[in-house]
Amino acid sequence: MAQPHRRTLNRIVLVALLVRLAVAAVCYRDVIKPRRDHWPFGYETGRIARAVALGRGFADPLFGHTGPTAWMTPGYPYLLASIFKLFGVYSTRSALVILALQAVFAALTCIPLYLLALHWCGQQTALWTAWTWALFPYSIYLSSDFVWESALTTLLLTLLLWLTVTQARSRWRGLWVVLGLLWGLTALVNPAPLAVLPLLAGWMVLQRHRAGLPWRAGLSVVLALLVLTVLPWELRNYRLFHRWIPLRDNFWLEVAVGNNWKTIHGWPDDGHPSSSPEELEAYQRLGEIPYMDVKRAQALAFIRQHPAMYLRLILRRVAHLWTGYWNFAPAYLAEEPYDRLNILFATPLTLLCLVGWVAAWRQGIKGSGLVLGVFLLYPLVYYLTHTNLRYRHPLDPEIALFAAYGVLAIRQAVGVPVWVRAAVESAGFTADKP
Repeated sequence: MAQPHRRTLNRIVLVALLVRLAVAAVCYRDVIKPRRDHWPFGYETGRIARAVALGRGFADPLFGHTGPTAWMTPGYPYLLASIFKLFGVYSTRSALVILALQAVFAALTCIPLYLLALHWCGQQTALWTAWTWALFPYSIYLSSDFVWESALTTLLLTLLLWLTVTQARSRWRGLWVVLGLLWGLTALVNPAPLAVLPLLAGWMVLQRHRAGLPWRAGLSVVLALLVLTVLPWELRNYRLFHRWIPLRDNFWLEVAVGNNWKTIHGWPDDGHPSSSPEELEAYQRLGEIPYMDVKRAQALAFIRQHPAMYLRLILRRVAHLWTGYWNFAPAYLAEEPYDRLNILFATPLTLLCLVGWVAAWRQGIKGSGLVLGVFLLYPLVYYLTHTNLRYRHPLDPEIALFAAYGVLAIRQAVGVPVWVRAAVESAGFTADKP
């Protein structure tokens, strides 16, 4: 990267960080509210982090002392627990440190995203993409007002995509080690990105095969390091629960919560033990693993008895994930007053992303097919369970990239006034075509 471009990217990262820190300085009060014993401070993640920090081990994801858990993977709860130990459990200082760290994760995402856009689409699209991400509303909100692993997962998946695409024909053997460790870390933070591991690995193998470069040993290293990274967690769960648990044990609970006849919400609170006293009592009485077994039976029974209803719910979740639309019922909008604003942002964003993707495909950008596969595969688990703004967030950098490309494609097609072009170019953008 040329020195002027590096300076520009540094400025973008700094702006992204400062914007998020400014928002966090205001919104941290939402995080430290003592409501429901500080439940908004990280939800299940915060609960487990508190248990770890207080010496109870990886346990107690909800309310009360319910014992060891596999509700979450250990990456983010242990990170929060280390902050709790240094700055206090559920303290103001801990909230500020965590939100600042999330702001750093979100701001750093500009770098691999810029490099990915530069590799595929050129300097102008890379600049537009990086600025779009710096001011991206979802990223600002989720990193500055919500304690969760979303910002870190987004950074990790963007790094993995960039390394896969730009280093596919690299001769550096250490790349395989980096990818293996990065995949292992990602799995411990959030297992959802593993859904696209076969796609990214297959794409990389295909590129190396076409270039006549070795790949079998390297791929074996990636898979071995991934397994070795998650193995201690899997052995811990087997020792405690006497069964193999694929990273997390709450999948069938989420299926049961998202699939019933109470469809006014995409995520009915009254079916989840974090919100329902009856479900919480059942969870505490049965214990985690038997409770999850009950939820599995309930979910499968609903799907078997009402397959058409389940299919309709899946289609509604597809629409909700990409447009923000779930329901226009007055009772729903009264509880979710910001949904209309979200629809007005999410729907045009998706359309711009689609325009950009089509333009990239027509112009032969190789990564367009790969990203389409990521868009199709990553959300599948949420279509089956339930959707939420933060679940799609790891895809948002690529959505921002193709939306920026779509804006440039439209601008090229319809033209822009001279004074607008001059203003844009004076801000550091080049005049090359998308």
